[in-house]
Amino acid sequence: MILPEVRDPRMVTVRRGGTLSDDHHRLLALWAAACAEHVLDRFEREQPHDSRPRDAIAAARAWARGEVSMMRARAAGGHAMGAARPLSGAARFAACSAGQAACVGHVAEHDLGAAAYAIKAARSARGDDPDAGRAERDWQRVQLPEPVRQLVLDDQLRRDDICWSAFSDCDSHRRPA
Repeated sequence: MILPEVRDPRMVTVRRGGTLSDDHHRLLALWAAACAEHVLDRFEREQPHDSRPRDAIAAARAWARGEVSMMRARAAGGHAMGAARPLSGAARFAACSAGQAACVGHVAEHDLGAAAYAIKAARSARGDDPDAGRAERDWQRVQLPEPVRQLVLDDQLRRDDICWSAFSDCDSHRRPA
């Protein structure tokens, strides 16, 4: 579960009664796609002939450019989640990250789902490195577009507990999930 019971209006689009602009919504989708793509190799090493997660990342970017509908991008996200289902570990988390990225057009808060699953993929792939998750999180934060940077950082603090503590500094105290 990565979505909060009470939604932050800054993460809800203006059309749905929040304050998130279309431009910022698109930036969140592009950032989520970058997070997912950064760990995609964990999936592709295990499933080299399954393009569903890569297709989901492409759909997230295409939605952000206005080239595909939200429903089409969201469907691609569902297919990526389907690719994840029979797997475990880093490959599964990488595919889930791609699925979440493709769903940002539907619900902006899926951006943290993409980021958190990418962190889980990094932790799982490098289970002997107690700093793997922190390194991935820090890489993600460098990629944040300035217009949405503070919004995402605030949201990470707010939702860290429902995102498997992916955004906190406690990697060395926990093994990969």
